[in-house]
Amino acid sequence: MEFISKKLDDYCKEHTSAADAVLEELNRETHTSVLNPRMISGNLQGKFLTMLSSMMQPKCILEIGTYTGYSAICLAKGLPVDGVLHTIDVNEELEEMNTRYFKKAGLEHQVVQHIGDASKLIPELKLEIDLAFIDADKKNYPLYFDLLIDKIKPGGWIIADNVLWSGKVIEEIDKGDKATLALLAYNRKVQQDSRVENLLLPLRDGLMICRKKE
Repeated sequence: MEFISKKLDDYCKEHTSAADAVLEELNRETHTSVLNPRMISGNLQGKFLTMLSSMMQPKCILEIGTYTGYSAICLAKGLPVDGVLHTIDVNEELEEMNTRYFKKAGLEHQVVQHIGDASKLIPELKLEIDLAFIDADKKNYPLYFDLLIDKIKPGGWIIADNVLWSGKVIEEIDKGDKATLALLAYNRKVQQDSRVENLLLPLRDGLMICRKKE
């Protein structure tokens, strides 16, 4: 589903600062050699993540869903010199590619990769998180929120991608569509949780942004 016209979307892209050379190269390689390249964040969303991270200056970021590392690089650009981004993905086949691009971006000393099931890894991580970004298997979004919320510092943030799911969240739902049902549950969970304040932003496929109250 196109939430705005292609002409207006193109206009937004034309009036957004260009991605740097490393991100452009990563985008090209993702589209030529990796399955499901539409999963990559892209410059418009990537620039938004960088700006948010730069404003927050988080010392600890946790990303769930590395894919080819585009969003991790965008988020890590906002880290202070002593900040670290931890990123989790179940697909070990992309680890070499991610490592290569983290090094090209000059971020290899600030990014820690974890390979495995996020639902099992998150409880083991002894982190106080300033910013979390969820962009992984949709059926586990509500679980990820529950696992993260107590690890997020007061005043910290959780951002979840794909929460509009190509508009399926407002359509008649097939009971077998577990991804859409999980995203509906996630959006409802965040909206009803008194510990956070939240904004559902219709950028790209939807970003649910929530801030843990202090």
